[in-house]
Order: sequence, then structure tokens, then C-alpha cells
Amino acid sequence: MTQHNPFSPPDTDLDRLAREATVEYVGFWPRVGASLIDSILMAMVTMPILYAVYGETYFEQSPSDSLVAGPVDLLLSWVFPIIAVLVFWIKRSATPGKMLIHARIVDADSLQPTTPGRLLVRYIGYYLSTIPLLLGFVWIAFDKRKQGLHDKLARTVVIRDPS
Repeated sequence: MTQHNPFSPPDTDLDRLAREATVEYVGFWPRVGASLIDSILMAMVTMPILYAVYGETYFEQSPSDSLVAGPVDLLLSWVFPIIAVLVFWIKRSATPGKMLIHARIVDADSLQPTTPGRLLVRYIGYYLSTIPLLLGFVWIAFDKRKQGLHDKLARTVVIRDPS
């Protein structure tokens, strides 16, 4: 993250507008594609282990049977994805899916990498974005900065990575 020089004048609205004029916000469908890529990659890692531990009966269960089949399921289906996503967001400002579409998550005001705390809020915001009817995600399609509810809560945006 870049440090603000105390001897330089603070950013003005004009500076911010000039910076934003060169930014391409990543919209709804590319982000859906990135999420699908991430989901497939996550399944490629977790499914073989879940199969090895629980057998094929794990995949035959109804979702209403149990939210968690056991400790390995808890770790692989809930804890591991949280850790993996947050580590990618903190270290690379993107998950593998976002990297493949050349997108990254940044602070909405400075357009620089954001803090781990905001990224945690963003992750929690994913769950809130699903209520009701995934409207927090659909919001991305109509917002001028392509922010979903999770982005607005964390004060982040997803931009095209110029590199």
C-alpha cells in the first residue's frame, strides 16, 4: 500500500475524478465468470478429499440432511474457502478467477490495495449480498462503479488490472 506523503497536498475531488477517468470498473458478467472459475478450482481441491474421507454417500446427501457432514467437511467446505479467498485478496488483490480476467480489488477512494480488515468485511458482505434473491450481487450490473453490496460495505471496487 502506498503511504501518503505528509508534505504533499491532499487529493482534491479533481484529482480523484482524473484518476477515476482512467479506471475501468469490472462489471457483472466478467465477475460471474471469475466466480465460476474460482468455484471450479475450489471444487477441484476439496472434492477429492471429501470423497476420500466420506465416500460417495457424501455427494448423495440432500442439502437439508445436514449443513456439515463432519469435521473434515467443516474445514474443507467452510474454513478453507474463507482462508484461501482472504489470502489471495490480501496477497494478490484478486482470486485466481479475477486474475484470469485481469481484475483486482482496490480501495474505492484511493484505488490502491485495501486493508485486510476491509477485505474481511467484503467477505462477510458476500453473505449479506445473497439476501434477498442475490440482489446484492445483481446491484453490480446497475451501479456506476460496478459495486455490489459487499463492495459498498467494504468501500472497495473491482477494476481492470492494467498489467
